Amino acid sequence: MRSVYIHIPFCSSICSYCDFCKFLHDEIWADEYLSHLEKEINKYYDNDEVRTIYIGGGTPSVLSMENLKKLFSIIKVFDVSKLEEFTFEMNVNDITEEKLSFLKENGVNRISVGVESFNKINLKYLNRKHTKQEIINNIKLVKKYFENINVDLMYALSIEKFSVLKSDVKEILKLGVPHISAYSLILEPNTALFVNKVRPISEDLDYKMYKYIEKKLTKKGYHHYEVSNYSIPGYESVHNLNYWDNNEYYGFGLGAHGFISELRYENTRSFNTYLKDNFRFNELVLSKREDMENEIILGFRKLDGIDIVEFFNKYHTNIQDEFNITPLLKNGLLVLKDNMMFIRKDKVYVMNTILNEILK
Repeated sequence: MRSVYIHIPFCSSICSYCDFCKFLHDEIWADEYLSHLEKEINKYYDNDEVRTIYIGGGTPSVLSMENLKKLFSIIKVFDVSKLEEFTFEMNVNDITEEKLSFLKENGVNRISVGVESFNKINLKYLNRKHTKQEIINNIKLVKKYFENINVDLMYALSIEKFSVLKSDVKEILKLGVPHISAYSLILEPNTALFVNKVRPISEDLDYKMYKYIEKKLTKKGYHHYEVSNYSIPGYESVHNLNYWDNNEYYGFGLGAHGFISELRYENTRSFNTYLKDNFRFNELVLSKREDMENEIILGFRKLDGIDIVEFFNKYHTNIQDEFNITPLLKNGLLVLKDNMMFIRKDKVYVMNTILNEILK
């Protein structure tokens, strides 16, 4: 079974930190875009069973009810007879009873909400348009329809005081949702923050914030299962775990990525090109070595790490014969326990340095 990601590139406003493929929402262009999205799906979908669907963006919740109905009519083509998880991303200020009811009736069983912060200064800095009270009210509304809810928290803003982070963590725990994604701000090229030459906070403060979030969330019963993700046990993101397990998935829509039958591909980010039905920008057939490297890079994001028996069964070779593993086991950066190989928990924050050592 495969997963499906669908990208909706429209937003009511552009966040200062976002480098995803996005445009200001226009209902006519959105309708046109969906027509070509349908063509792409019909061209590439292979009628196989779908395990998870994730509709992200951009901001899919910005779509009108008319275009939401069009989108869900398009995706009826998927074989969802064994569907486990169907996630739909929403902005706080797009949440309405009408949309939630529609999503529930059409098979969505998980909602992901871009909260980011409760602090009005942080929200202004990020160019988010909601307020603390709207977060509280609208998450309550989501909980009337859905049990499986994720909220995003962003931290390590250059203007952020540690006291603000503490308050944000306190407030996000009060929401009582089963999944929290906590992302350190990355200053990506071509974003407003990058263009304005904003400087990142110190690595020491970033690490202090990371450890504070981890401590508070795990104390409240959240399982820290991936570098940036926490869940009440049983509410881990099935869709994202499919990525981190290096399994196959379709990516449909502007700028989407996919991995099907040893082919990794990237869709065009050009709206005009996409509307000419030239969907793919880049395709790469992976060698066995490249696929194994992806297995390493993605698999070690999970705190449980990589099952070395499954690695052998998949690639017919031992992970320690292929990569610079043994020295890292000896110095304790990597741990092997019950066939699971993982980065030592107190070293996960420097995961990229460890990955460079493994792959060299």
